[in-house]
Amino acid sequence: MAKRWMRMFRPVVAAFAAAAAVLAAGTAFAQIGQPTQRVTEIRVEGSQRIEPETVRSYMTIRPGDALDPVEMDKALKSLFATGLFADVNMRQEGGAIVVRVVENPIINRVAFEGNRRMEDKDLQNEIQLRPRVVYTRSRVQRDVQRIIDIYRRSGRFAVTVDPKVIQLPQNRVDLVFEINEGPLTKIRRITFVGNKRFSDDRLRDVVQTKESAWYRFLSTNDVYDPDRLTFDRELLRRHYLKNGYADFRVVSAVAELAPTRTEFFVTFTVEEGERYKFGNIDVQTGLRNLDPVRLNEFVEVKEGDWYDADAVEATINKITDAVGVLGYAFVEIRPRVRRSRENLTIDVTFDIQEGPRVFVERVDIVGNLRTEDRVVRREIRLVEGDAFNSAKLRQSRRNIQNLGFFDKVEVTNVPGSTPDRTVLKVEVRERSTGELSFGAGISTTIGLLGDVSIRERNLLGRGQDLRLALRLGERLSSLDLSFTEPYFLDRPLSAGFDVFNTRRDFQRQASFDKEELGFALRSGYQITTDLRQSWRYTLRRDEIKNVGSDASLFVKEQAGKATTSLIGQSLLYDKRDNRIDPTDGYFVRVGTDFAGLGGTVTYVRGLLEGTYYYPVADQYVLSVSSQVGRIVGIGETVRIGDRFFVGGENLRGFDDAGVGPRDRVSEDALGGTMYYTGSVELSFPLGLPSEFAILGKAFADFGSLWDAETPIATDTDTKSIRASVGVGLAWRSPFGPIRVDFAKPVIKENFDVTEIVRFSFGTRF
Repeated sequence: MAKRWMRMFRPVVAAFAAAAAVLAAGTAFAQIGQPTQRVTEIRVEGSQRIEPETVRSYMTIRPGDALDPVEMDKALKSLFATGLFADVNMRQEGGAIVVRVVENPIINRVAFEGNRRMEDKDLQNEIQLRPRVVYTRSRVQRDVQRIIDIYRRSGRFAVTVDPKVIQLPQNRVDLVFEINEGPLTKIRRITFVGNKRFSDDRLRDVVQTKESAWYRFLSTNDVYDPDRLTFDRELLRRHYLKNGYADFRVVSAVAELAPTRTEFFVTFTVEEGERYKFGNIDVQTGLRNLDPVRLNEFVEVKEGDWYDADAVEATINKITDAVGVLGYAFVEIRPRVRRSRENLTIDVTFDIQEGPRVFVERVDIVGNLRTEDRVVRREIRLVEGDAFNSAKLRQSRRNIQNLGFFDKVEVTNVPGSTPDRTVLKVEVRERSTGELSFGAGISTTIGLLGDVSIRERNLLGRGQDLRLALRLGERLSSLDLSFTEPYFLDRPLSAGFDVFNTRRDFQRQASFDKEELGFALRSGYQITTDLRQSWRYTLRRDEIKNVGSDASLFVKEQAGKATTSLIGQSLLYDKRDNRIDPTDGYFVRVGTDFAGLGGTVTYVRGLLEGTYYYPVADQYVLSVSSQVGRIVGIGETVRIGDRFFVGGENLRGFDDAGVGPRDRVSEDALGGTMYYTGSVELSFPLGLPSEFAILGKAFADFGSLWDAETPIATDTDTKSIRASVGVGLAWRSPFGPIRVDFAKPVIKENFDVTEIVRFSFGTRF
């Protein structure tokens, strides 16, 4: 049946197929026969600043090309992509293409309004739009975002920026960014999650980011900074590793912005892990003729102590330095660590192996715009051709920082021209070294005091120090001019001079005034890294004057002028971790003076002093200090102005010159030729926020002064010890250091003058 139907419709299907073929052939013939329309010209309308030929050059279609809608669309998009036009229309008129453009205006001026915290020049440096640049909305929006980012980096997340356009003739505009800076976005709360060993308060002291508080008005640490938050993660890691938590990690540090956009809530999520102790500690070496036993004294960790990553790093540095001194320039020390999670111990083996033989190819110094290269280069302990030494590299960085000329110091080594060569790169950023300061202060010793000084610590970029200072006070006035050349004759030898005029009021202690006028020449050099030798020559005229009518007979005999010609030396051995605010280490200073190279005064004087600092615990520092002095007149009695006085600063609980021989009638202090003092002091935190920078002090002082060399003081000239105990406060305030001590004498003589409270305050503007 189906086959019969197919045979019946076969002629019909064939007929339809033939018709379709004829139709297709006709269409093809028609297309071939009709000619393609071409672009005869391109006319540009509406252009003002831009030449028509320039407009045509941006188009992808040219006269003679086929009139293709696809190509015209491409040309339209190409014109828009230039950013020169606010609108573009394109139409066809016969064989011509008519392009009508509306040019974007040109910026005449860019201004900022409402910016009180940011200077116009700082904002202008960040944005891309400038006068005589084509204005586009996209560029404006990008610059708006840049301005917002600038303010957010400075802690103002509530900032808003509204661009305003002022139309001008000739298709020009003024662009004004109206800025509402908003308040600083402070840190409302810092929370820790997962901490069990340390409280939130303790960890808040560890991180640099702080919660907002009224007393942090001089700090920016309570302003949100994402970079600071990243650094806080590292501070937390160091803190836990220092205290034995080797498995510690910061899971996350999240800062959530409050809906008001004025506060952040910061949350640190931590995993503390278990606390580990040091297990077996060993030093091994593959270097020939190097006995590892000799290096055990440089190992700062002991078996059974809590694990401390900082101590491991300090040991590596000390062994590196020690091995370098022994003549091994190319060493590499790797701590091999074996952790026992069952015993909660960490075995550490310091493996000393020969490192790659690398030599210094050259030293590059960048960033010093004013400071001469040689000032920086002479502080670097490596020169071209030296064997590279990482310990000397660290020492070089410390030396450059200690100059005080730079805000930033980075000393790194990068590969040289060959594998066995390295290039030292020293990058610095200079700071202002000129100072004009006005000071004011008050202390128990000198009363009210004001001073003004002008100083340049890097004179003409040569590293020289020039200072002129004037001090005016109730009991002390001075004028001092000093100059120091740290590298005299381009050698590691400092040289300088001082010219001075000083007046000191001793009326309260001994019924006289003392005036000094003179100059001093000085020089110093390093014998070793920690040992320094200094020399000085002083020529001065001393005058004891304004002696009271009821003064001691001995003081009256001293009235008048004397000339002192003195040569002296000082030997300092310094192992402190910080010379300004030491917490560990010690120093010992020995000084001797001889007066008699001319002049009218002849004596020999010797001084010995030292202080030892020991960190008892975190922020707890114990210091033990002592001073001993002796002066001997040669063929004459030592003048009162050259004698030692004890009390006040060097023996708290007693008044200035309150200890030692006295005139029983006038009660004037007569001074002494021999003395000693000592002090034991514990510095500790008071539990206040670290921004307060207030430390508590508990101390015990002792000392004595004797040998007045006069019969007047026979019954008061005793070697008996005096002692006191007390407490105090020390505040590194924004206005200067403030110190208050309360002391009570526990051992004294009945003729001593005591003092309960001693304070000092000083500031500079």
